[in-house]
Amino acid sequence: MSVMADIVDQQTRSRMMSRIRGSNTKPEILLRRALHAEGFRFRINVRRLPGTPDIILPRWNAAILVHGCFWHRHPGCPKATTPASNRSFWQEKFTANVKRDRRALLQLDELGWRTLTIWECAIGRHVPAPLVQEVAVFLRGNGTELRGHDDPIRQGEIALSSNDPASFVVVECHLAENSGMSF
Repeated sequence: MSVMADIVDQQTRSRMMSRIRGSNTKPEILLRRALHAEGFRFRINVRRLPGTPDIILPRWNAAILVHGCFWHRHPGCPKATTPASNRSFWQEKFTANVKRDRRALLQLDELGWRTLTIWECAIGRHVPAPLVQEVAVFLRGNGTELRGHDDPIRQGEIALSSNDPASFVVVECHLAENSGMSF
């Protein structure tokens, strides 16, 4: 995890941070447009579900969460930096965010929802067609084609591949109550 030096004063940083939105972010909007263009119909920010998923597709019994790499601590991502000032505050905040994310995924699983987490770095400035294709395979095919056998993927994740930035793969996640997600 890297540390970023702040290039603005504390008052400016505070103003900038207060304007960060929790829903209808640019990556969410881009993904929703791409999914709609592929014929998917969905609901957004459903508050009655744990974690208020960004996109739910009731027909496929699936919830999609679009996570910002910074706020949700995408492991190994260069966007998941830690501010240099007030480090203990940020560490506590990030730890609480990750725990809340894990708890929401567990609760969604208990309710029978399949979940797909898509990291902001995978979307970028526009949604790449291969990413939309992977999401469509996950949704339409229950994810079985991704693994080559009949058990559907219940929890998946899509991130930018460091080996080939033009390719995307749904990675199966296994949720454990007392630990982090394992892949």
